Amino acid sequence: MKKFLLTLAILVAGSAAYVATLDSPLKTLESLAIQHADKLPLAYFGERLFNEHCASCHDNPQMHAPGREALAGFSLDTVMVAMKFGKMQPMAAHLSDIERGLVAIYLSGSDSEAFNWIASNSCDRPVSDDQTIYVSSWGQAEGNRRFVDAGRSNITRDNVDSLELAWALAFPKVTDMRSQPAIIGDSLYFGDKTGRLYALDRTRGCLLAHTKVASGIRSAITAIDRDTLVFADSMAVVYAVDRHSLEVRWSADMRLFSTSTITGSISHHDGRLFVPISSYEVAAAGNPEHVCCESHGGVIALDAASGERLWTWHATDDAVPRGTTSDNKPLLGPSGASVWSTPTIDVARNRLYVGTGENLSHPATETSDAVVALDLDSGEQLWVFQATAGDIWNAACLSGGSNCPENAGGDFDIGASVIHAQLADGTELLLVGQKSGDAMALDMDGQLLWKTRVSNAAIGPDLHQTTTNGGIHWGMALSGERLLVPAADPERPRPGYDPRPGIHALDVRSGDPLWFQGVERGCYLADEDKPLIGLQNMRAGKNRPLEEQYACSFYYGLSAAATATAELVFSGGLNGVLRAYDVISGEQLWQTATAVAVDTVNGVSGHGGAIDVDGQVLAGDWLYVQSGYAMFGQLPGNVLLAYRLPADRPQAGLSSSGAPARE
Repeated sequence: MKKFLLTLAILVAGSAAYVATLDSPLKTLESLAIQHADKLPLAYFGERLFNEHCASCHDNPQMHAPGREALAGFSLDTVMVAMKFGKMQPMAAHLSDIERGLVAIYLSGSDSEAFNWIASNSCDRPVSDDQTIYVSSWGQAEGNRRFVDAGRSNITRDNVDSLELAWALAFPKVTDMRSQPAIIGDSLYFGDKTGRLYALDRTRGCLLAHTKVASGIRSAITAIDRDTLVFADSMAVVYAVDRHSLEVRWSADMRLFSTSTITGSISHHDGRLFVPISSYEVAAAGNPEHVCCESHGGVIALDAASGERLWTWHATDDAVPRGTTSDNKPLLGPSGASVWSTPTIDVARNRLYVGTGENLSHPATETSDAVVALDLDSGEQLWVFQATAGDIWNAACLSGGSNCPENAGGDFDIGASVIHAQLADGTELLLVGQKSGDAMALDMDGQLLWKTRVSNAAIGPDLHQTTTNGGIHWGMALSGERLLVPAADPERPRPGYDPRPGIHALDVRSGDPLWFQGVERGCYLADEDKPLIGLQNMRAGKNRPLEEQYACSFYYGLSAAATATAELVFSGGLNGVLRAYDVISGEQLWQTATAVAVDTVNGVSGHGGAIDVDGQVLAGDWLYVQSGYAMFGQLPGNVLLAYRLPADRPQAGLSSSGAPARE
C-alpha cells in the first residue's frame, strides 16, 4: 500500500511540477490535483515531510514552538503564509512549493470536528423568493463608488445610533476575515480562509448551503447575475458557481507566475470578467535565497460563461537578467506593478481602469504606482498616469537584504480601487488614493486635476522614504460630491512623519478638505511593545500576549475600505472599532467595539479583531461586518457580525429585511 501511495504522490507531484512550467492558461492537471486534494493521500506525505524537517522543533516543548495540536488550529493558507514569507520562511526555504503544500495540508487537516457546526446550523427553510440585489460587487455601485442608495438601506443619520447586534457567526481555523459578501434577497454569500463558500439566511445567521474550493477565498463574492457568483482563491483560481446550489460551473487558473495571486476582486460587464493579478513575490524577495524578481501584475479578461481567457494585459515586459546582487545571485527585471485592487469599468468609453503597485526590481517602468486605462475589448493600453516614478521596493528593504534595489522607493502602491465619478451636471472624474497619503483626481484622459495629501505617509517631496504602511489602503467612497478617504497611518518613528489616522472628506471638484475626524488609540502602549512593520514584524517572532493586544492595539488607523450612503459613511478601524459619521458635518454618530469575545449562533468560539480590507455592507435594516485580520501582526478574529435597526420601529420605504414595504 505504501508503495502505491508513494507512486501516486510522485505522479501527482511530478505532473504538477511539469505542468507548472508550461504556458497553458489552465495548467489543467495541476489545477485538478489542487482542487481534489481532499481525495488524495497528500496528508500522509505531508506528515512524513513534517517528521523529517519540522518535528525536532515543534515536538520539543523546550523550543517554545507551537506543537502539532496547536498548528492544527490554523488554516492551510495561514500555514502556507508562515512558510512562504512569514516567521517560518528561513526554516522552510529549502522546501519546494509542493513540499510546503503537503506539510500545510497535513497540519491544517481536512474537514474535522471543527466543522460539525455546519450540519447543526442548517436552516429549516429554503431561500426566500426575494430577488433584490443589495450587494453584487466590491464597489457596491457603478464606478467602484462604494455608495449605497436609499433604495437598498433604511439606515440613516437619525436611526444609526439604534443599531444593535442581532447575531454573530464564528468560523474555525480562521484568523482573517476579508471576503466581502454578496447579498441577494435574504441570502448572504461569503467565503473564508479555509476555502469554504457559505450561503446564509442573513436575518438569522443559519446556513442555506456551502461548498469548499482548493484554498482560502480572498476576493469579494461578485454576483454577475441572479444565478451566478464568481470569486477568486489564494491560488489565483477563479470560480463560477451556481448561486442556489453553490455547485462549481467552471474554474480557471489565472497565474502568470508561480507567485501570482489575486488580491483584488473581479469586475464584470457584458458577459466578460476582468481579473486583477498581483504577486506575493514582493514578500518572497525578503528571503535571501530568492532570485529577484521575475513576476509582474496584470489584468485577464475571461468569458463569463466558460472561463475562457480572452486577453491578458501585462503590467511590465518579461524580466530578463540584469546582473547580480551583492552576494552574487542573479538579478532580474523589470518586475512588479501588481494590480492589488478591483478594476473599474467605464461602459460609455469602453474602458477599464486599474491602479498598480511599485516595481520590485530595476529597471523602473512607467506602469508602476500608476493608473492605467485599457480597452475593454482587447486589453490594449490606452494611457498611463504615473503618480510616483522610480518607486522600486521589495521586502528585502526592511532588513537590508541583498535583494533590496539601489535607491529603493517607498512602496507607495495605488491599492485602492479607482473611482469613476459621474456628477449631476455631467462632470466625470477618476478619483485615486495612494499609500503615500495622496488623494487625486484625473480627467478622463488621465491628466491630473488636483492632488491633496491627507497624510504624510510619504516623507519628503521625492517620496523616496521607507514605508510606514500608512496612507490610503483599500478603498475610498463617494457620496454626492464628497470623497470620503480613510487613512491608516500607524505611529512610526520617522523624522518629519506626523501620523493622521482618521477619515477625511474632500470636495470632489477641487480636492479641498471639508472635514477631518481623527481616531485615537485610547490607551497607553509602551515603546518596547510597538511592533515592526508588516512582514518584518511577522518574522521577528516577538508578540505581546493576545489578551494585551485586544486590550490595547498598536494599530488603530483606518485601513479598510469605507462604505457611504447619502447621509453616512462607515469606517472600520484596525483596533476593531466600527464608526458611522455624518457625511455632511463629519460628526461621529455611532460606534461599536468588535474586537471582543461574542456569543455565536453556531456555537463556535468567536472573537472579533482588526477590521481591514473589505468594508461594511448594508441591506434594508441590516449592517454586516467582518471582524479579524491578523496578516501583519494585527488583531486576529473570526466573526461575521449582523447589526440591525430595532424590529419594532415604524417602517418606511423598505421592509425590515429590505424588500419594498407593503402599504
